[in-house]
Amino acid sequence: MTRHLKSLAAVVGASLLLWAAPAAAQSSTSLGAADSFVVLAGSTVTNTGSSVLTGDMGVSPGATSTGFPPGTVSGTTHLGNATSLAAQNAVTTAYNDLAGRPVTQNLTGLDLGGRTLTPGVYKFDTSAQLTGTLTLDGQGLDDPVFIFQMGSTLTTASGSVVALINGGSLCNVFWQVGSSATLGTNSTFKGNILALTSITVTTGAQIVGRLLARNGAVTLDTNNVARVLCATAAPPATCPVIGLTPTTLPAGGIGVAYSVQFQGNSGTAPYVYTLRAALGALPAGLTLASTGLLSGTPTQAVPQSFTIRATDARGCFIDQRYTLTIGTEVPTLPQVFMIVLTLGLLLAGYVQLRRRRISQ
Repeated sequence: MTRHLKSLAAVVGASLLLWAAPAAAQSSTSLGAADSFVVLAGSTVTNTGSSVLTGDMGVSPGATSTGFPPGTVSGTTHLGNATSLAAQNAVTTAYNDLAGRPVTQNLTGLDLGGRTLTPGVYKFDTSAQLTGTLTLDGQGLDDPVFIFQMGSTLTTASGSVVALINGGSLCNVFWQVGSSATLGTNSTFKGNILALTSITVTTGAQIVGRLLARNGAVTLDTNNVARVLCATAAPPATCPVIGLTPTTLPAGGIGVAYSVQFQGNSGTAPYVYTLRAALGALPAGLTLASTGLLSGTPTQAVPQSFTIRATDARGCFIDQRYTLTIGTEVPTLPQVFMIVLTLGLLLAGYVQLRRRRISQ
């Protein structure tokens, strides 16, 4: 009996230690000289179709690229020069930093699709697969960081999506790939890929982030690839006055689906939308996606004030304050129809009963 009690005490003690020492929040990593690059390859960049790159493009130690035009680059192209070499050195440093981070959860053998993950470090001993939608929930934290470590490959299926909600920042999503990454046709991908070998982006895939291949090629096919300036980078000295619509929000009701699309204007697209968590929370039941979609089903009847930030591709932003009133449940059309139908049936029954009495 004493031995069993000691064993139980040991288990309970260990459990308390684990409970009392949660994993420390991760810090971001610096991309340094690679920050301005939207695409960086080790050997070459090859493009087919009308790809659009918003940012710099570079190659080092290689010195060639093909397919531009018809592809376009909004920034500067650096082929085998000192700038692209410095960028590759910065990528190597960041890659090694990401690979050495302590792991929050090992997801080896599991598909990323259909999951909602909170900030942390997620490891795959070998390959990682994304089919469907992966949701990254920033939980309203100021600087949530998501790091994915892959021992070998990263593959996303056609039409797959990486979505951010509740304050997730595109600059703080990192994919450290042990060999090569392949993004599926018409997929929507977010975050910074740092691959040891190559990155292949198939037809129609859209990327908000960076494609950084250390040793191999980056292959594109009619893609839009746009980087977003990280929060650590200062916005330009001169910014336009960014606008954000709508300026006011319609009221909602408990249990009634709610949806509003924010839209930035007067800046440089794409825009990223975040909740300023320190300035107020969203009403319970609602979430904000990085695309600007505020949606969900409210669960509490309260007026709630919060601040939305819209940041454009140059780092210029606007903070706009909103108050959203959630009232008691408003009957939907089907509910109203059922109420009217029920009253009609009751009235018909009453009339029929009166007729019977009169005829008697």
